Amino acid sequence: MWSKALRVGITGHLDLTAATCASVTAEIRDHLIRLGGSDLVGVTCLARGADTLFAEQVIAMGGRLVVIIPSPDYFDQEVSPAEAPLYRSLVETAWAVRRMATPHAGDEAYRVANREMLESVDRLLAVWDGNPNGGAGGTAAVVREARRRDLPVTVIWPEGARRLRSEH
Repeated sequence: MWSKALRVGITGHLDLTAATCASVTAEIRDHLIRLGGSDLVGVTCLARGADTLFAEQVIAMGGRLVVIIPSPDYFDQEVSPAEAPLYRSLVETAWAVRRMATPHAGDEAYRVANREMLESVDRLLAVWDGNPNGGAGGTAAVVREARRRDLPVTVIWPEGARRLRSEH
């Protein structure tokens, strides 16, 4: 059940290279297996990159997926046509979908959605290069807030991992 299952959240970079996606996926899978695999609940805001890799692994191992949608216009504003089929599939497969009321996609919507995610989980996986900079809804901010809340945080950044750009 939801109340007894380990609830694991995800935060991470949007702009991983293809090679990095492969190694990150393997590490996410390994961590999820160690944490309970099909017995866990994965909670995600379903951003591109780390969040969708995590969501795919939760579903693949038979876990339950909870999707937090940051804003009513999130799909139209942030999901590319190429990503739309995967996004729709993950939302349709989700055990639960929470829709945030923040009117528009952007930093405030991501901050609110990330707060909701952190309030819903027992631990956090962070696909993070360790750069402390970024916006209010970015990976570094989520890691800082999780640590402030004393949530266990596991950072995943395999050797050789790269981002398409490094300023975010």
